Amino acid sequence: MIMSKTISAIRLRATVATPASLRPGARVLPLVALAVTLAGFARPAAAQGPTDEIQVYDAGIAALGKFNLTLHTNFTPDGAKAPAFPGGIVSNHSFDGGFEWAYGAKPWLELGLYMPLYSITDQYGPTVNGGKLRLLFVSPNADERRFFYGANFEFSYNAARWDSHRYSSEIRPIIGWHVHPWDFIFNPILDNSWEGGIAALEFNPAARVAYHVNSQWALAAEQYTGLGPVRQLLPGSQQVQQIWAAFDHYSTMNIEGGIGFGLTPASDKVTLKLMFSRDLN
Repeated sequence: MIMSKTISAIRLRATVATPASLRPGARVLPLVALAVTLAGFARPAAAQGPTDEIQVYDAGIAALGKFNLTLHTNFTPDGAKAPAFPGGIVSNHSFDGGFEWAYGAKPWLELGLYMPLYSITDQYGPTVNGGKLRLLFVSPNADERRFFYGANFEFSYNAARWDSHRYSSEIRPIIGWHVHPWDFIFNPILDNSWEGGIAALEFNPAARVAYHVNSQWALAAEQYTGLGPVRQLLPGSQQVQQIWAAFDHYSTMNIEGGIGFGLTPASDKVTLKLMFSRDLN
């Protein structure tokens, strides 16, 4: 995701069913407290549009010479009933996502392509929403570092129904700490519609706090926001603001899922996500 578009159609994500066999019990309580804390510090969060990627980047990349495929799938069972712009896809009851192809070009560089991005809606049926190119620069072996960092650059070509701007881009700094068994990650995202110069950049930060139950499972609290143009942030009631409960399962095929709840009138009330990722060679 993350997983992003301009504030009028910010991208977020989710789907969760923690297996009964996991039964972390009391270990979940710190995550509940963290979710409440994140919500409490959140500024109250512009009509939200559908999302193709809902993800906090942790500076992890495909291994050198490896191809990787991630399938993003999101569903909004209770979202905005009107489009974020005239003719745009309505997020309510929409399935949205994309195929993310990645290649480990260097120990510090991953090349990515999102193709196709898709939606399935009552409004338009199945649609192809465009594509994105990605350059992800990171500190090598981020998983093994206590402090890690990186920067992601995305360049999007958008279908008219997906975004009011044909071209857009994302600048996503990545800052985080692995304090075993906890992860603390912040993505202060800047989105650019290529109209209005630097003053038109939009600030859409995301954050994640995760607890690793064991080597295969992690539970997390995430937050995704759309605060509006940097030069003049939106009033609280017009900002997009969602708090998420999420899980990760690490195996030959990694799985990430979650459920997000809107905290403001401008936010989709409930969003679900499910992601599958594995190396192809």
